[in-house]
Amino acid sequence: MAADDHPKAADRGLTLHVGLAALLGCVTTLIWGASSGTSNYYWPVWVWLGLGVILGLHVAVLIARRTPSNRRAIAVHAWLTGLLDLALVVVWLAAGDGTFWAGWPLLFLQALLAVHALIAFRHMLPPLGRQRELEQRVDELSRTRRGALDAQATQLRRIERDLHDGAQARLVALSLQLGRAEERLRDDPETAVLVRQAREEATAAIGELRSLARGIAPPILSDRGLAAAVEALAIRAPGEVTVSADPGPRAPVAIETAAYFVVAESLTNVAKHAPGASATVSIRRTNDDLIIEVTDDGPGGARSDGSGLTGLRRRVAALDGELKVTSPPGSGTTIHAELSCGS
Repeated sequence: MAADDHPKAADRGLTLHVGLAALLGCVTTLIWGASSGTSNYYWPVWVWLGLGVILGLHVAVLIARRTPSNRRAIAVHAWLTGLLDLALVVVWLAAGDGTFWAGWPLLFLQALLAVHALIAFRHMLPPLGRQRELEQRVDELSRTRRGALDAQATQLRRIERDLHDGAQARLVALSLQLGRAEERLRDDPETAVLVRQAREEATAAIGELRSLARGIAPPILSDRGLAAAVEALAIRAPGEVTVSADPGPRAPVAIETAAYFVVAESLTNVAKHAPGASATVSIRRTNDDLIIEVTDDGPGGARSDGSGLTGLRRRVAALDGELKVTSPPGSGTTIHAELSCGS
């Protein structure tokens, strides 16, 4: 109860102080008004200034009491600096001197406050040596992450090649042998049915392997580069797709793979949500950035938080890239991605 009463008592004291200061200032002004026949000089301004300074000191004491101890000194200093600034400006105005001589003391007061603030909050700034160490650590982590992503992408392409040239080729050979075996078992229908089922399962496995390998990376991407891979996507697309691809020198493996899947997912979305719409794919190199842009003339209104676009955004963000989706209703959709090819 006592803790709650203390702020209330302080507020009542401040209110009383303001009332008394206003009363004294008004009384002084009335006296000046009654005796101003001989002089137009408004001398009560000095009374008001003195009352204001005393009131400002009262407020500074209240601030000191209510501010946490770790910020009390700087809070009181800032309030007193503002109070003195105001007092200096009032004195300059009352003096009627055209030269703004108050500028220098005002500048000095602000400098003192700035030095005090630097001293008070120096613990919030990392040491210069520590800051340099953190910057070097961030650069090192960025390089090692890019290296890890490139190594992972290279390994995935190797797996894709092994699936294409190894397991898939063996399954194709097995399917052919099962087909020949089925032809030779025409006189044994029951066995022929079993062989036919085995051949169908092998064919389904081949399809799944092809889909899996295509999900990792198509062979054309590693063999002939990004431009050829995007051209192949455009040929397979159900709608009309125009490609303008000039990716420049071969980008790192992870960058090429991410760019390929940005185009692939974008064209898939066009076929799914805007069937019959035409699309334009643009790929260009600007300094160390690879710019990918896919635009269609569909109905627009694409949701940027959909699962496909969210996955693309995460893939691009993992490479310190940026992906933007612009899709106003009725005006088509544009997917813009930027990937850094620098180290």
